[in-house]
Amino acid sequence: MKSTSDLRSKLGKAKGLGSAKHGVSHWWLQRVTAVALVPLSVWFVYSLMTVMLSDSAVKVAQWFASPVNAVTMILLLAALFWHAKLGLQVVIEDYVHRPFSKYALLLANVFISFTFAAVSILAVLRLHFLDIAAGAL
Repeated sequence: MKSTSDLRSKLGKAKGLGSAKHGVSHWWLQRVTAVALVPLSVWFVYSLMTVMLSDSAVKVAQWFASPVNAVTMILLLAALFWHAKLGLQVVIEDYVHRPFSKYALLLANVFISFTFAAVSILAVLRLHFLDIAAGAL
């Protein structure tokens, strides 16, 4: 009796074609980062309008010295760069068909995403731990 749950052709079964078992986790991570970005973006826009557009560098430095603000900014940056990396990966996988170009772009995507995330997070940590506000007073 033939099973109706396996819809692959005989050739597909012989070649081992089928799910790579990673699509669901990728899809799920993209949705989780998107949901996380909603409140983090609202917080960022509020902070931008109330503090970061201030003409006082001391006020901005004091804001970054707060652990809550620094951690929330790091969470925003991590979610933002991870979400962007996942989205660009899908675009590359779907629209770049030459193997060398595809894998070169995928590697560049990972490298650039993690490099920008690391530099951004280190900048926030530097602003948090250097206590610029104390030196400016």
